[in-house]
Amino acid sequence: MSHVTAVSFAVLSVVLVALLAAATAGKLARLDGAGYPTALWRAAATFAAVLTLAAALTGALTQVLS
Repeated sequence: MSHVTAVSFAVLSVVLVALLAAATAGKLARLDGAGYPTALWRAAATFAAVLTLAAALTGALTQVLS
């Protein structure tokens, strides 16, 4: 497997996990009685948090492994 393929697969996996987490957070917010704007805000915050966590983990692993 080439490096481009591996990086593309990793990025796609992280985005997919972030989307699933955001959808779950939005659904849980709606089940909790929140309105649509609040549920969308919570989903967006969760999506951003997962991407931020993935970036921080990648940065830490890069420093450790190089």
